Amino acid sequence: MENNNSDPVVFYRKEEEAEILDGIKSKVHKELISRIGEKKIELNEKDEEKLKETAVISINDILNEMSGTIPARMNRGKLLKEIMDEILGFGPLEDLLKDPQVTEIMVNSKDKIYVEKSGKLELSHKKFVSDRQIMNVIERIITPIGRRIDESSPMVDARLPDGSRMNAVIPPLSLHGPVITIRKFSKDILGIDQLINSGSIGKKMAQFLELCVLNRCNVVISGGTGSGKTTLLNILSNFISPKERIVTIEDSAELKLCQEHVISLESRPSNIEGKGQVTIRDLVRNSLRMRPDRIVVGEVRGGECLDMLQAMNTGHDGSLTTVHANSPRDVISRLETMVLMAGMELPVRAIREQIASAVDLIVQQSRFSDGSRKITNITEVTGLEGDRITLQDIFVFKQTGFGKDGKVQGDFAATGNIPKFAEDWRAKGIEIPTELFNE
Repeated sequence: MENNNSDPVVFYRKEEEAEILDGIKSKVHKELISRIGEKKIELNEKDEEKLKETAVISINDILNEMSGTIPARMNRGKLLKEIMDEILGFGPLEDLLKDPQVTEIMVNSKDKIYVEKSGKLELSHKKFVSDRQIMNVIERIITPIGRRIDESSPMVDARLPDGSRMNAVIPPLSLHGPVITIRKFSKDILGIDQLINSGSIGKKMAQFLELCVLNRCNVVISGGTGSGKTTLLNILSNFISPKERIVTIEDSAELKLCQEHVISLESRPSNIEGKGQVTIRDLVRNSLRMRPDRIVVGEVRGGECLDMLQAMNTGHDGSLTTVHANSPRDVISRLETMVLMAGMELPVRAIREQIASAVDLIVQQSRFSDGSRKITNITEVTGLEGDRITLQDIFVFKQTGFGKDGKVQGDFAATGNIPKFAEDWRAKGIEIPTELFNE
């Protein structure tokens, strides 16, 4: 009985200490604003080191003045670091951004910050002091890259200094305060061997994809949100010959190619006057005038799909892109819909002819319930029969069940189908090992 009664007391003390700490941070923040100036703290100044030095001195002075209200057991150095992070850095997100195990950060409200680790979501112990502090973090991220967020433009996509991708939504669209989602950028350039070792792809599948990229197949990578499409696109892009000129096009630059001859383009939203917008479609069209050997589009999601397909059909073979879809057949439907979004009144038959002649392979990537990511289908677009685009699986992942640890179990297997373009390769003197396709 005594043990049962003691547990709530310990929990209450921890909660009480957290409240005291939040109160101290809030008071220091307000006092620092009055001493240094809100604009300098929120937007930072050019001489960042000078601002930090001034802030450290001021925070120490404020803490000395508040010494009577700070519990003796609190670590002064730790308290100073947390306050510095929250006022001049990215607040409670600082440690999460530095944690290599965290792949995604989701701020649902000031006291609910979720993270993704090993493909699974969990609630972190980090908290913001207020909604205003969340807004400060958003502004620190978007101001240096010339983007804005306010009531007239309450959504923004941006890139952190380390390359991580951020999306923010604020009221009135978000009903519970500012919301932040950060997809962290991996500093390590992953290779195909890491995907094989992690069980994301089979060896034969990897060999086949390398041959396809080297020999200029047009590849569409599909999958749901967080399935690893961009990571796979980056890995496949690095199979492109260093002798070729590559143009990459993205909303937020994430691709990190190892070749030297790479031109990276990034779209731009409109300014406060509603002018200056440069869309993915604008960049795809412009890239055709840049003498590219390959065009790599981070993701097609609208009318740029038509321009991408036309590029694939007019001498820019070997191009790669990604699309949101749950199966290879869904990819075809998505591509048709996006072509119609271009505003061209094309008959469905003509659209399907464009897709069938442009796309060689669809690589389907999926995220499973255990958090693992696997390539579930490598599917060839074989042509058009009547009004229907025909597909055939070359490789598939066959799930057999779950292990005792809850991990997905299964095998990567060839279907026995040999891609039709293998004949075209042989006619050009390119050999493709037929043992790759043995079941």
